[in-house]
Amino acid sequence: MLLILFRWLAQTIRTFHVFDYITLRAMLATLTALIISFIVGPGMIRKLTLMKIGQAVRDDGPQTHLKKAGTPTMGGALMIVAIALSTLLWSDLQNRYVWVVLFTTLGFGVIGWVDDYRKVVRQNPKGLSARQKYFWQSVVGLSVAGFLLWTSRLPAETQLIVPFFKHMVFVMSSVGYIVLTYLVIVGSSNAVNLTDGLDGLAIMPTVLVAGALAVFAYVAGNTVFSHYLDLPYIPGAGELTVFAASIAGAGLGFLWFNTYPAEVFMGDVGALALGAALGVIAVIVRQEIVLFIMGGVFVMETVSVMLQVCSFKLTGRRIFRMAPLHHHYELKGWKETQVVVRFWIITMMLVLIGLSTLKLR
Repeated sequence: MLLILFRWLAQTIRTFHVFDYITLRAMLATLTALIISFIVGPGMIRKLTLMKIGQAVRDDGPQTHLKKAGTPTMGGALMIVAIALSTLLWSDLQNRYVWVVLFTTLGFGVIGWVDDYRKVVRQNPKGLSARQKYFWQSVVGLSVAGFLLWTSRLPAETQLIVPFFKHMVFVMSSVGYIVLTYLVIVGSSNAVNLTDGLDGLAIMPTVLVAGALAVFAYVAGNTVFSHYLDLPYIPGAGELTVFAASIAGAGLGFLWFNTYPAEVFMGDVGALALGAALGVIAVIVRQEIVLFIMGGVFVMETVSVMLQVCSFKLTGRRIFRMAPLHHHYELKGWKETQVVVRFWIITMMLVLIGLSTLKLR
């Protein structure tokens, strides 16, 4: 929105051409989302508290969590607002990818909001049933996959890139592309949601991964850097740098209130939206496998739940003391802050490995 104004002003005042640089707008988007979070956050927390939209806590989990009962939830709406406003202010709104990621984020955010609303306000412990939730996630995910395929202009936009190998690229069929895109978007959405169980646990890895995806988006949208690093050039993908930066800024702003002891939880409205946003950015910049690496903590949490369920159904025994994985370590004696910070450190290492694929090919 502001880019249109600045380009008009640049016709008479050349200084405004500086806003054509994606890097500058990405930094401004980060700061804007952060400031919006700081301004809106306290009022939103007070409103959620007055409305008694508090988190319910399982009594079969770590006993230290019982004191969290009643903490305001659905705070992820704060991040969605900050991300959307920051993106609309600083992005090129003529870029189709900007609208794709916004649609995905808002779509999954609505699904999460309905689930949270039913659980917390309507006092329905089931919220949306698993079947309903996956149905609507599938609707949004398949719609996005179909749109990206339909609007693709170059073969590189639908190829699967294998990291660490310079020329290992797989040409996918239309069906293969849609299936992969669907799995990445829906899978990453639910993976972040499963990870969101401790104060600050999910949001910092989200910020780190978003920051790394911003780098990949910038490279993919730049003809010089993409050619130099032998990565596919995706016209227009560079604009996603601004969106990813908005995620990072909004996430850091939310962490201010979500750090231990949390004043607010993000709820499904935030976790589902953020995970889907990371997934669709990775799809557009053709870094699905790298997302799998950098989001290793999300993957571990998801796999732990899958293994736990399968083991219990097949043998009647549990592999972990409790799933997702972070609860297992809590029950082993780790303090909540230890689990959170150690998972942050692991994510930082995995993100660095992911970024190394830019050069190690």
